[in-house]
Amino acid sequence: MSYIPNTPNDQQAMLATIGVRSLTELFDVIPPAIRLERPLALPPALTEIELTRLAQQLAGRNRSTADTVCFLGGGSYDHFVPAVVDAVAGRSEFYTAYTPYQAEASQGSLQAFFEFQTLIAQLTGMDVANASLYEGGSAVAEAVLMASGLEPRRHHVLLADSVHPDYRQTLATYTANLDLHVQTLPTPAGFLDPADLKHALRDDTLCVVVQHPNFFGCLEEVEALAAISHACGALFIVSYDPISLGLLKRPGDYGADIAVAEGQALGIPLTYGGPYLGLLACRGEFVRRMPGRLVGQTVDRNGRRCWVLTLQTREQHIRREKATSNICTNQGLMALRAAVYLAALGPQGLRETAEACARKAHYTADQLTRLPGVSLQFDRPFFKEFTVRLPVGALERGLLDRLRDDGFHAGLPLGRWYSWLADCMSLAVTEKRTRAEIDALASALGRALTAK
Repeated sequence: MSYIPNTPNDQQAMLATIGVRSLTELFDVIPPAIRLERPLALPPALTEIELTRLAQQLAGRNRSTADTVCFLGGGSYDHFVPAVVDAVAGRSEFYTAYTPYQAEASQGSLQAFFEFQTLIAQLTGMDVANASLYEGGSAVAEAVLMASGLEPRRHHVLLADSVHPDYRQTLATYTANLDLHVQTLPTPAGFLDPADLKHALRDDTLCVVVQHPNFFGCLEEVEALAAISHACGALFIVSYDPISLGLLKRPGDYGADIAVAEGQALGIPLTYGGPYLGLLACRGEFVRRMPGRLVGQTVDRNGRRCWVLTLQTREQHIRREKATSNICTNQGLMALRAAVYLAALGPQGLRETAEACARKAHYTADQLTRLPGVSLQFDRPFFKEFTVRLPVGALERGLLDRLRDDGFHAGLPLGRWYSWLADCMSLAVTEKRTRAEIDALASALGRALTAK
């Protein structure tokens, strides 16, 4: 039997019902450039031995942070993961657990989510946090949709150009068919100037979205931006770096209404880009517009402490018109890793980690900018990430490939997203980097810049 057991007559009946004449017409909405209309050029089938050998060869081409020294950032960071994180998250009752559809029967999972929510609320200084979202980009988009539900008569969104480009693209995709106008504010100096924000605000501005520290690594003037936003009646949304809160003010302390983040830094390895973890916290009065799930603590009929799935704001659980999001679940295993990481470090450990990142990042910047033709692009305070300008054309001449051959993932070229930064790259320095590694990077960069 065919995998999809529909006869040609079945197919025609279904197509007629929705008003199209053929499968080709059904897929006309897909741009021709990405529509596959040719046979797949697959090689002949392999035996199991041959296939295993091929897979091993392909896997051997991957290079991990065990093989190279990583200074990459842009939302994914090579932080240290304590052994206790793997030990707890690797237990079978957590590692193999699936989404708890009969939630109250899964008391262990619910307690873990509740502890995670508590830790994120404490970390951010916000009133309430949900049981996690998918990752940082969708967290930004969900925060804007949440704001729209809170202020449905406002339709103007202001977005700093210093927010991660992938987050901005995710937001553009989310809002493409909604009655929301997203305006991106330029950040030529590496941050959103409060005066520029004040000039751009309108009576119908729904929210202002910034990242702090931002994509360039610079710190934003978040207190001033929050005050200006609130004076206009707009909500203030900030995307933060969780590790930075070991040193910087918490979003709740400078007036954020909704705080979101990529949680990968909290005990989750790089793993080629995922799965990662979206964080979302907000003020208490907004709780019924939160996307995803919220676990609450209560007592059972015998007076014993227990946990319940207090809010499930998707259409599977409530009337579709009342749903706040189509987020279907939460990143339970990744949220557990984050909770174990935060509990293991504690406030003092998080502060020490943040301090180590900041000290080592500034040392790295000092060493690199001693090289001829290398300078900091922005005259702004930074935390663990910063942007350098290189001699004209250096990146185009294979600079990063040479550094990779020397054992360094040296930096993230920014010209991919910003044409005016074609000769710039950002570097991230975590607590894992040693003075010897940093000095070796500076030496390797110096050699690469002078190579013919």
